Amino acid sequence: MTTVLIADDQPLQRFGFRMLLESQDDLTVLGEATNGGEAVRMTAELHPDVVLMDVRMPGLDGIEATRRITATGDRTRVLILTTFDLDEYAYAGLRAGASGFLVKDAQPEELLAGIRAVATGDAVVAPSLTRRLLDAYAHHLPTPETHPEPDPRLAPLTDREREILTVIGKGWTNTEIATRLHVAESTVKTHVSRILAKTGSRDRIQAVILAYDTKLVSPS
Repeated sequence: MTTVLIADDQPLQRFGFRMLLESQDDLTVLGEATNGGEAVRMTAELHPDVVLMDVRMPGLDGIEATRRITATGDRTRVLILTTFDLDEYAYAGLRAGASGFLVKDAQPEELLAGIRAVATGDAVVAPSLTRRLLDAYAHHLPTPETHPEPDPRLAPLTDREREILTVIGKGWTNTEIATRLHVAESTVKTHVSRILAKTGSRDRIQAVILAYDTKLVSPS
């Protein structure tokens, strides 16, 4: 059973989400939060598998709530709901630690699939779309130093793992990496798992962001 916390300031929106989720045998709603502050508090109390997080809420917004939830290191994952698939809120949500985002007018089956994917540790957003987001909002990234210090998050990686992290940042899928680097896809999956573990990245999306932050990948 996958447990979900709904965070949205609109009562009708929460009601619709609850009705949809509770129609599924494998999903259950633990509670509803009307703002970001409530979402943070209820996540700490209830430890849901997934928080379905609206962005625009009174008081503490969904972005800061996401940042606080993911900073605890708890297993709870956040699925951001935005109005447009390439807006600044989606960008900010991913950088805050969300495991993916969906647009609010997504089909019910897309929302259900997204929740299930996030609950099992997968990212809902394709790496190529994450890259498009980061490219679109690259001006928000820190200005690189003339002689930057080596990023300590990359230190544990082997040369091969660093190479694979770079192409993950470029939006390559596991299949593309395997084909272009002439290795088995199972080998790529092993490398990706080790990269996530060594860098402390929650999922593939966070690995893409790491590749940007450490300048392994530059905006197009």
